[in-house]
Amino acid sequence: MGTRFCSVQPGTACIGCVDPTNGILPSTGTDLQGLGFHPFLLKPGWATPRSGRCPRYFWTVPELATRSPIRVLVVGQTPPPHHGQAIMIARLLELRSDQVRLYHVRLAYSDDIGSVGRFAFRKVWILFTTILQVWWARARHGTTVLYYPPSGPAMVPVLRDIVFLIATRWSFKRTVFHFHAGGVSGIAERLPGPLRPLFRWAYRRPDLAIRTAPQNPDDGAAFGAIRNVVVPNGVEDMRGTVPEVTAAPGAPLNILFTGVMTEGKGVLVALEAFRLAVSEGLNANLDMMGKWSSDAFRDQCEGFVRQHGLSDRVRFIGVLSGQEKFQRFAACDIFCFPSHYEAETFGLVLLEAMQFAKPVVSTVWRGIPSVVTDGRNGFLVPVRRPRAVADRLLALRDPELRRTMGLEGRRIFEQDFTLKAFHRNMERELVSLSQAVEST
Repeated sequence: MGTRFCSVQPGTACIGCVDPTNGILPSTGTDLQGLGFHPFLLKPGWATPRSGRCPRYFWTVPELATRSPIRVLVVGQTPPPHHGQAIMIARLLELRSDQVRLYHVRLAYSDDIGSVGRFAFRKVWILFTTILQVWWARARHGTTVLYYPPSGPAMVPVLRDIVFLIATRWSFKRTVFHFHAGGVSGIAERLPGPLRPLFRWAYRRPDLAIRTAPQNPDDGAAFGAIRNVVVPNGVEDMRGTVPEVTAAPGAPLNILFTGVMTEGKGVLVALEAFRLAVSEGLNANLDMMGKWSSDAFRDQCEGFVRQHGLSDRVRFIGVLSGQEKFQRFAACDIFCFPSHYEAETFGLVLLEAMQFAKPVVSTVWRGIPSVVTDGRNGFLVPVRRPRAVADRLLALRDPELRRTMGLEGRRIFEQDFTLKAFHRNMERELVSLSQAVEST
């Protein structure tokens, strides 16, 4: 269908009458503000009410009908391994939009959790082949925006980022940093002197910086981002795909921990809290799901369980995915995640528990309080406080408290943290770049 042009402002596409209070185009239901056309981008025609009782005004958006989609090259890890950042980049790539075209170059430095953030000679080769793939994808697809998730505050990944960003950013009009790992800006003072100018040059002034929660380190501001926003993560709603189970009266409660099996994720805190709670009368079992960060840490945790006579109550169930993973969430009574992980920004596993209406015990750490509100859909405690975690587990022996907190968590999930909401928010922010791209 051809473009209809406005008779009031020649050369602009006619889109009909838009409600200036909310940016909705009534004739089609199109949410113009939701697509990134904020009020300051909506250009009014004559500010004259339409005839009759309709209070709407005639608005036009220049070239809206003929605007080409913005082309974004997403450079990032997708599973395997299965961790929060890789999962969310895979979900981002599922975005389908008339306004945005996504292309992907996969980062493949690590094929399992144990190798994440560690040096290996093969990763040097992967780095340079990735740079070549980016150059090729830039030329082949005409992408104008580079989307990149910077590393956390660890030396080896930061050195990799410096080389990659200096080698690629120059070929794109705009750069988006999505901080799935937080705190990278704080590593500058730990770098050797000669590397600091390169660090500043590599990360300088991204056009858009995205954090997953307002409580996370403001790396975007530290790097001088032109625009700095918060976009919460979201997951696909899997409730109804697996049977849900709750403990019968008098039966042991099922407590679930999920995450990389490392000290920073709160594994030792969870084990000590569980020991304290059981010694004070809690009738429960603890399942710990995830891949071990090292054999030495596995031996330490298994030794703790044997030492305290918990072998019949604690199970290390390894990595599960798909339906098997969601069956574990659906069958637990309490989700326990006492993380103090250095690069933690959100805690995607919290959403996976909340979608099944499970109460959460977690920590006041980074973006976790943006997901869990203490006393509403779970409990939050200070980091590294097993006594406080144990007290909350004991409080959740009350089935009515578990039920009400779980339902509130489900309500919060449906309101703020669905995959649809994540896609809508990401589309809005990426589309907002199109104005800047087209002006250059």
